[in-house]
Amino acid sequence: MKVNKIYLPILICATLALGVVLGKYLKASENDSLIAKNSSKNKLNKLIDFIDNEYVDDVNTDSIVNVTVDNILGQLDPHSVYVPPSEQTQVAENMKGNFVGIGVNFYMYKDSLAIIKPVENGPSARAGIKAGDRILFADKTKLYGRQLSSDSLFSSLKGKQGSEVELTIYRKSLGKKIKVKIKIKRDVIPLKSVDASLLLDYSTGYIKINRFAETTFAEFKSGLQKLQKIGAKSLIIDLRDNGGGYMEEAIEIADEFLKDKQLIVFTKDKKGKVAKTFATKKGDFEAGTVFVLINENSASASEILAGAIQDNDRGTIVGRRSFGKGLVQREMDFDDGSAVRLTVARYYTPTGRSIQKPYSKGNESYFKESETRFLNGELYEKDSIKVVDSLKFRTPKGRIVYGGGGIVPDVFVPIATEHGNENTVYLMQSGVVGNFVFEQLDSNRNAFTGLIFKQFEVKMDQTDLYFNAFQKFLDKNNLNIKLSKNKEIVKRYLKAEFARQLYGETYYYKVILVDDAMIKAVLKKNIP
Repeated sequence: MKVNKIYLPILICATLALGVVLGKYLKASENDSLIAKNSSKNKLNKLIDFIDNEYVDDVNTDSIVNVTVDNILGQLDPHSVYVPPSEQTQVAENMKGNFVGIGVNFYMYKDSLAIIKPVENGPSARAGIKAGDRILFADKTKLYGRQLSSDSLFSSLKGKQGSEVELTIYRKSLGKKIKVKIKIKRDVIPLKSVDASLLLDYSTGYIKINRFAETTFAEFKSGLQKLQKIGAKSLIIDLRDNGGGYMEEAIEIADEFLKDKQLIVFTKDKKGKVAKTFATKKGDFEAGTVFVLINENSASASEILAGAIQDNDRGTIVGRRSFGKGLVQREMDFDDGSAVRLTVARYYTPTGRSIQKPYSKGNESYFKESETRFLNGELYEKDSIKVVDSLKFRTPKGRIVYGGGGIVPDVFVPIATEHGNENTVYLMQSGVVGNFVFEQLDSNRNAFTGLIFKQFEVKMDQTDLYFNAFQKFLDKNNLNIKLSKNKEIVKRYLKAEFARQLYGETYYYKVILVDDAMIKAVLKKNIP
C-alpha cells in the first residue's frame, strides 16, 4: 500500500492533544503559553524533518508519527484513539451500516472461499449463488490455494456500486466447476445493526440491537412497527454485548418511549458548557411496558438508552452491571484515510449521574476491569456489586440509582445458573461453532433439504449426532474442553447455529431465547 507523507497535519493535531495534557502544568502568561505550544510544535516538526532528511538509514517517518500520536493519546483517556487507514475504512462501513459488494457471508475452508449463505435479495442470491459454493476466481484473480488475507479477499469482491465482476465457482452439490453466465453487479449491502425483531409470546416483542450505527434507528423503528401490528404490548430491548456507537441513534430510540420534554441525556464539555437533549412528542411506544437487557459488555450508547429508561422510571433494566463508559468522542479525519477519535465531553443520565468508571490506573487496568468482576463475584451475586454511596441519585419516583461505573440493573440475572457454565457459553458464542456447523452442512446438506423449521427442530432435538461430532471437532483441533456436563447448553447453541445458516438470523434467536435466563426473568411477569 502506498504511504503518503501526511505527518504535518497529524503532528498539528498531536501537538494540540499534547497541549491538553500539559496545559494544566503551565503557569506562565497567556503569551508565554502560546510560545511554549508553538515551540513544542516546531520541535516535533523539526525532529521529523531531521530524521527524514539527515538520518543515515531510510526511515518511514509516517510510522514514527503514528507511534507519536498513539503515545500522546495514550496519556489522555482509554477512548481517545488513533485509527490507521487500514482499519478506518472497515470501521466507517460498520458505522455507516452498509458497503458495496456482491452480498455473501463466507468462510475460508481448506484454503477455499466457501459461501456460508448469500445475503437475502443481494446480488449473489439474485445471480444464483448458493450456500456451499466455492468462489475460485473473481474475474481473473485466483482466490483459492493462496492463503489470501481478509483485506485481499474483500478488495476482490467489493467495488463501486454498479460495477461488474464475473465469478468462477465450484458447486459441490453438482461436483463440477461452473462459470456464472451473468456477471454480478455489485450493489449496496446492508450491515444490519438490529439482528432480530420477533414475538416471544402473544404480546411480548423482542428486538436485538448489536451496535448503534447510522441505520439503527430506522431498523429499530421498522421492527417496532412490525411487532406492534402483530400485537406487541410490551417490549424487550436486548443490548447485551452492544459496545455502543452513535449516541444520536440511541437518543432517537429513547424518544420512542419517553413523553414530551422528558430529559434523555446531557453532556458537559471542558469549558463547562451543558447541552441537554429532551424527548419530543413523536414517541410511538410511550405507554407499553419496556424491559432493557444489559450485561458487562453493554457500553456507551447502550448505557445512554438504558440510563434514560431507568432514570425516567420508564422501564425495567434486567441483567448485570454495564461496562461503564460515560465519555463522548468526536472523530477527526486525516487526508490519508486515518482518523483520531478524541474525547470532547462527558455525558450524564437524566438524574445527573456519570456512569464512567475510573481510568486513572491506565488503559490495561481499565479494560481488564470487567475481568475482575468474575473474581469479586458480582457476575454471580448482585450483593457483590460495589456501589459508592456518595454517588447515589434518585429517580422521579424515588428509586435509588448509582453513578460511578456502569448502569446497575433493577433485576439482577447471574451469568450462569451454575458456576462453570459460563466457559461453555463463551465457547458456544464463538466463531468455532459457526465453522463446525458449516462443515457439517457442507458434508451433507441434503440431510436438511425440504425441512420446514418445525421439522428441523424435531430432528435436532431427537439426535445427539451433532453434539458428539462437535466434541470430536474440538478434540481434533486440540481444544481440550469436555462438554458432557453441559450437554443441553451445547445442543441448544448448535441447533441455533444450524438454524441461522439454514433459515436466517431471526431463527437463531427463536432457538436461543427459549432457555435464555434474562428472557425467562422477564416472562415470569413478576418483575416490579
